[in-house]
Amino acid sequence: MKNKKKQVNFALIGVAGYIAAKHLEAIKSTDNLLLAALDKFDSVGIMDGFFPSSDFFVEFERFDRHIDKLRRFGTKIDYVSICSPNYLHDSHIRFALRHQADAICEKPVVLNPWNIEALQDIEKETGKMVNTIFQLRLHPSIIKLKKIIDESPKDKIFDLDLTYITSRGNWYFISWKGDIQKSGGVATNIGVHFFDMLTWIFGDVKKNVVHISQYNKAAGFLELEKARVRWFLSVDNNDLPVEIKEKDQGTFRSIKLEGEEIEFSDGFTDLHTVSYQKILQGNGFSLEDAKKSIETVYTIRNAKSKRLKGEYHPFCKNIK
Repeated sequence: MKNKKKQVNFALIGVAGYIAAKHLEAIKSTDNLLLAALDKFDSVGIMDGFFPSSDFFVEFERFDRHIDKLRRFGTKIDYVSICSPNYLHDSHIRFALRHQADAICEKPVVLNPWNIEALQDIEKETGKMVNTIFQLRLHPSIIKLKKIIDESPKDKIFDLDLTYITSRGNWYFISWKGDIQKSGGVATNIGVHFFDMLTWIFGDVKKNVVHISQYNKAAGFLELEKARVRWFLSVDNNDLPVEIKEKDQGTFRSIKLEGEEIEFSDGFTDLHTVSYQKILQGNGFSLEDAKKSIETVYTIRNAKSKRLKGEYHPFCKNIK
């Protein structure tokens, strides 16, 4: 008879958030335990479908004390999953490491490049690791695309158009997501994993030009080692292509490589679980892995937009 795998203990910060459900599913699907969760909002009935016995806190101080008490009485938290607003990630990662737990943090892992360096120092001090979620690196279509690029002639430079429009209502701009100081803006909040994917496949950024920088959309041009990328990101329903609106759909994703569509709309459902499986095996994506994308979105956030000339995304022509 095989020995049963030892269950790993988790705590979760930001359990009322939209993305937390994927983390709850991942913890349960990998046959592990959620011992404690935190959120200042108490509408967390979703926990009943996953971990009804988990302790829940709405105050950080009581959550902090509880995690400390568990450790002192012999119940160690192995991982802290972080689904809180972007601007709090840095602080909550530090909390995890201080409590001798590894961190699993939603993207963007931090907002600024220097935050990465500081956290790497704390990793060395504590011997614990920060893992970030980059599910696109695990998507079968993206893995296939990387293989194609890796096997292409070394001097080949590809032309690529990236378009991602995901409609958001007025609530989005009232919430922390609409505050650039808290979310990092559109390019960071909805685009950081795309920029990670691009540099993972096509290499380092050589040129970064921003053509549009508005509260609800951004667009620009990236020159990478092996690609010229025109990109467009938006949370504005008005930017959706007509055929998508006619289907009453609120999201449009497109990657065109040399004019040919790369199909990757499907296959997203279990990628957080796959991410957790990799992390638990010691194969998660590190702070070092995240550094390029954080540098890219930081540059975009602080760049002055230029008038449309040279290489720009076709959708830019429709923006007033």
